[in-house]
Amino acid sequence: MLFGRLGVQSCKLGNNYKFLSQKVFYRSARKMAKITEESCNKMFKGFQKVFSHESSELKCTMKFGVFIPSEAEDKKVPVLYWLSGLTCTEQNFVTKAGAQRVAAEKGLIIVAPDTSPRNVNIEGEDESYDFGSGAGFYVDATEEKWKTNYRMYSYVTKELPEIINSNFNTIPDKMSIFGHSMGGHGALICAMKNPGKYQSVSAFAPISNPVKAPWGIKAFGGYLGSDQSKWLEYDATELAKKYNGPPLNILVDQGSADNFYIQGQLLPDNLVAGCAANNVPIVLRIQDGYDHSYFFIATFVEEHINHHAKYLCQ
Repeated sequence: MLFGRLGVQSCKLGNNYKFLSQKVFYRSARKMAKITEESCNKMFKGFQKVFSHESSELKCTMKFGVFIPSEAEDKKVPVLYWLSGLTCTEQNFVTKAGAQRVAAEKGLIIVAPDTSPRNVNIEGEDESYDFGSGAGFYVDATEEKWKTNYRMYSYVTKELPEIINSNFNTIPDKMSIFGHSMGGHGALICAMKNPGKYQSVSAFAPISNPVKAPWGIKAFGGYLGSDQSKWLEYDATELAKKYNGPPLNILVDQGSADNFYIQGQLLPDNLVAGCAANNVPIVLRIQDGYDHSYFFIATFVEEHINHHAKYLCQ
C-alpha cells in the first residue's frame, strides 16, 4: 500500500523525503483527512508514530499516537483504540504501557488519542487536574461554556476512526477499544452506546459508575449541567442495565491496592451488578497488590491485547 511504503521511507530518509512522500500521498487520495507526522520510531519491525491534525469536532489541533505493525504495509489489519486517563496525553500509553511488542505479534494497529482539547482558551480549563485540559471524560458537553470544544465522545467514536480508516491500511469493521481510569470509563461507554461497533472492550481500573463518584459528579455537572438524567447516558453501570446488542466481551482488571479504588472513585462492583441485572457477561479480576499506575497496566496489557485479538483476528 502507498502509505505503508512512504511511511517507512520517510522514517529512513528524513524530513526532506517525508515532505515529498506526504505530498505524493495526499495528492493520490483526495478524500483523506490531512494529518501531519510529528514523530516516527521503528519498533518490533513496525513503527510507532505520532500525528497531529485539525479536529472538526474539537475545533483545535489534536495529536494521536499510532503503532503500525509491519503487516499493515501490505494488507489491511484490525485496529485497537486506547483511551487514557486523567492528566494524560497520547504519550503516556505510547511510552509506558509496553504494548507495541504484542501488537506487532498480533498484527494490530493501536491508536492512542489525547484526552481532551488543548489550548482552546476557555476560562478555567487549566485550573484543576480532573476537569478541563486532560480531563475530557469522553462526553459531548452540553453546557454553553464547554459544548463547542469538549466533544470527546464524538471525536473518539466518529471523527478519529474516520481519520484512521482513511489514512491507514485498516479493516474498518474490525475494531475494539480499551482504556484506563477515565479512559476505561470512556472505552466502556463507547462500546455500550454503539452496539456492534467494537468487537470487544476492556478496561484497567475504570471509573465504572461516575454518577456516584466524586470525579464523575464534578465532570458531569460541569460538562452536562444539573439535569442528572443526562449523566446516565455516559455511565457504564447505567448503560449496562439497558444494553441490547451483540456480546460486548468485557474484561476489567482492578488493582486491590489502588487508592482510588479504596476511596470509592472507581466502583467496579457496581458495574458488575449492573451487568448482572441485564445478563451482560463481564469478567472482573481483582489483581492483588497492584495500584493505579502504568506499572499495573504494563503488567497486564499483554493479556488485554490477547483478549481483543481473539475477536479481531478471527
